[in-house]
Amino acid sequence: MLEFVKSTKFKNFSAYIAVIAIAVGLTFNYQLFIVENGFAPAGINGIATMIQYKTGFSIGYMSLLINTPLCVLAYFLVDKTFAKRSLVFCVTYSLVFLYLQKLGFEDFQYITNGHDTIFPVILSGVISGFVYGVCFRTNSSTGGTDIVSKYISLKRPQLNFFWVTFILNAVVAAVSFFVYATPLEDGGMVYDYKPICLCVMYCFISSFVGSYIIKGTKSACKFTIITTHPNEITEEITNSLHHSSTEISALGSFSHDKKTVLICVINRHQIIDFKNIISKYDNTFAFAETVNETVGNFKQIKR
Repeated sequence: MLEFVKSTKFKNFSAYIAVIAIAVGLTFNYQLFIVENGFAPAGINGIATMIQYKTGFSIGYMSLLINTPLCVLAYFLVDKTFAKRSLVFCVTYSLVFLYLQKLGFEDFQYITNGHDTIFPVILSGVISGFVYGVCFRTNSSTGGTDIVSKYISLKRPQLNFFWVTFILNAVVAAVSFFVYATPLEDGGMVYDYKPICLCVMYCFISSFVGSYIIKGTKSACKFTIITTHPNEITEEITNSLHHSSTEISALGSFSHDKKTVLICVINRHQIIDFKNIISKYDNTFAFAETVNETVGNFKQIKR
């Protein structure tokens, strides 16, 4: 029992360390690639970026003003652990952002001056996607629309979490059309769709990378085998691929012959070797399914 408590505390401590680390990473991401390149990223931070662009009011202060009450509401309405970790993320992000602003970071910023802005969008989108994925896996968030989306999904489970987030981010993209308009000397404005395109691209890249992180990298392949040679196949799988299988007795619905169903999950690079094993045996049929992530005790048998 004591070991379980210690393990739980260590996992909780590790989660907070991860949240702080990725919050610092997102801060550098904004400072280096976003704030000086004339586009708004996703969510509340996108709104804060546009406010800083128009008024000079710091993203760090705006993030604190918006996300602190959202995290307090999430504590009572969503999930306590989620709310606390989200608050740690938002406070860390804001304080580090304000510190970097005072420190002066101009020599390190990737400023395109309106040319080839696609490159900082790609870089910032990849970094942000990684941050979003890690946040999701540690039961935390970057605040803002993530908290709103989770609350809406909790109250309206029939609504897809990602669609809710997409709609909220689409509003940010639409507003950026007016915010980043270029003023003319006669008082007029030149409107450009470029900020919208950059915002949409940022959202797509960050969502794609975040989804990949959420799904995990422990992908595998599941084979279901119907055979009359279960012992031979199981022995070969164990000796050659160093994986085991689950055996189920079955009955053929057409021939009424007794069969055995083997279920085996293997690493993706072993698929060809697995097919070669199956091909040796008659009265054997198999089909494969992709496993996005393995959870629990999926590991190779020791040689």
